[in-house]
Amino acid sequence: MLYIFNTHSPEGTLKPPELFCQLVSGSPHQEVQPHWFFCRRADDNTSWLPFSREDSDKLQNKEEVVVAVDGERYDVYVKERRRHAVYWEQGPTEVRRCTWFYKGDKDTRFMPYPEDFSKSLEEAYMIAVTLDEWNRKLEFPTGETVILHNPKLIMQYQPIGLQDEWASSPSEQTRPRTVKRGVDNISVEIPDGEPEKVDHLVFMVHGIGPACDLRFRSIIQCVNDFRSASLSLLASHYKRAQQDGQVGRVEFLPVNWHSSLHGDATGVDEDIQRITLPSISKLRHFTNDTLLDLFFYNSPTYCQTIVDTVASEINRLHTLFNQRHPEFKGAVSVVGHSLGSLILFDLLTNQRTDSDPRKGVPSDEPFHRNCDTLEQTLTRLGLQQYLETLQAENLDLESLALCQDSDLKDLGIPLGPRKKILNYVKRKWLPESLGLTMQQPQFHRAQSITSAVDYEYFDVGIGQVSIEYPQLAFHPQTFFAFGSPIGMFLTVRGLKQVDPNYTFPTCKSFYNIYHPYDPVAYRIEPMIVSDVDLEPMLIPHHKGRKRMHLELKDSLTRMSMDLKNNVLGSLRTAWQSFARLPVAALPPAESSGSAEEMEQPEIKVGMLNGGRRIDYVLQEKPIESFNEYLFAIQSHLCYWESEDTALLLLKEIYDKLGVAFEQPQQ
Repeated sequence: MLYIFNTHSPEGTLKPPELFCQLVSGSPHQEVQPHWFFCRRADDNTSWLPFSREDSDKLQNKEEVVVAVDGERYDVYVKERRRHAVYWEQGPTEVRRCTWFYKGDKDTRFMPYPEDFSKSLEEAYMIAVTLDEWNRKLEFPTGETVILHNPKLIMQYQPIGLQDEWASSPSEQTRPRTVKRGVDNISVEIPDGEPEKVDHLVFMVHGIGPACDLRFRSIIQCVNDFRSASLSLLASHYKRAQQDGQVGRVEFLPVNWHSSLHGDATGVDEDIQRITLPSISKLRHFTNDTLLDLFFYNSPTYCQTIVDTVASEINRLHTLFNQRHPEFKGAVSVVGHSLGSLILFDLLTNQRTDSDPRKGVPSDEPFHRNCDTLEQTLTRLGLQQYLETLQAENLDLESLALCQDSDLKDLGIPLGPRKKILNYVKRKWLPESLGLTMQQPQFHRAQSITSAVDYEYFDVGIGQVSIEYPQLAFHPQTFFAFGSPIGMFLTVRGLKQVDPNYTFPTCKSFYNIYHPYDPVAYRIEPMIVSDVDLEPMLIPHHKGRKRMHLELKDSLTRMSMDLKNNVLGSLRTAWQSFARLPVAALPPAESSGSAEEMEQPEIKVGMLNGGRRIDYVLQEKPIESFNEYLFAIQSHLCYWESEDTALLLLKEIYDKLGVAFEQPQQ
């Protein structure tokens, strides 16, 4: 039982709270307004964060056992006081209905008391207000003491040596803590609620390793930051459209494939660990967990695992999102960072349109590749013209799998088709037909429609690992690549040029976005338009202008050009005066104006982005321009917090919806 003492009472009479219930009616006591918080634990640090006012009100006025919060990305099980993630794996976190808060000397923010502790404080506060008696002392069975000096001064004291679970350090146990009633009396930033209407859905695929930035945060945390940036930009750059109900929000969902590749199912980590040297263990662990993903992607076995995981995870998230948002009628886009962009590029290259001969096969129907006939196999490879040639030699799949390259060459089949046939047949048919054991990925193979590599629009093929590419359950509207090595990989695969007429079968827009100092990023446009030296498109700063140091650089360039022109003009005049002979007028030198001042002629850069520009470069920050090597790694990881990048995505998305952005006044 909680005991309440009036420190001014000579008798020190015990006054249980229930004795004062009859005084509540008509008293000046006003009920405290609760606000709901959730717990976040990271690196042995526990913090409590408030829900938005809209979500808090839903929880307070709960009529359901489960309440969807945070844009319906989390469900709160109210009775259990637990918050569960909907779209990704994450342990449940505690939620509280909070009314009383405390803060120690070294605490940076107020922390909420447990609900039972807050209830006791509220009862004591009600008595003090009702009787107008202060300097009341509350003693709790756990040893804490709270003194209500007056309505604005309430302190918590702890006995020396008491192990307090709320303490930040042992030295703080003897120091009093400030106690506040109600969320309105503490300094806490309550987030704005998200619009209910979702206009567009975006899936974001990470690159190598489990961490996505220099703070070693997961893809979930980084996508959360990107989503928050987009919400802020919608409020500032689409303010009027939001007020008119034209704009809701864009939902961004993370796609995690690293955990499946490095999980127990593949056993690859154990295999690698057995051959890893014991020296420089931390560096080798980083290499095994991160850099090796590049090599795994070039392995047929693990490339199949990665691609299957990405496709099935995107399809799973897409289905789950539509179940939770049945009113959603918007389009869907995909984003890939680093290696994730290459995965999406290969995946989108091998999608099939509605006119595909396999149209109508449900996505959950398994594809039995080894039951195919020779004709079906050649049809899948797009090599039907060689069916009669092979049948004339009485070749079936079994005998074809035993053929050498020279055998098919003798039949007059060109090199490219020979390689495709032999690679496909031997990898897909021979191991099982001869009773050989071959490790195959076990992830989601029965949930996807698969297809062979499509070489139609490339000079020598795009050199992808020969695997079966699953099909997405939708046609992406736009593919955004962040810090992408696509151009480098295509070149290393032997591709010299991308046909200007090539476009992804099911995705008609493609943006290659990069930071100028990103060591992993490569351009795409020079592979399409090789005869024109095109500068990349400069991504505008989200505040509506070039960064100041870039404007200064342009100004200095113009000044130097003007000075050069003036010198040339003076020399020309002097020469004319000296020679007394007429000379042809020198062509005026063009000043190098900024991108905003110069009208660039419209250039059609192939069809990957519908004839529009593809390469877009961010503006480096002033501090980054001092040493580009120092900020190289950070530049590769900057996209998740880049407002300029987020605004480019929003502009592309809402331009297609006929909603123009408005530049806010500075």
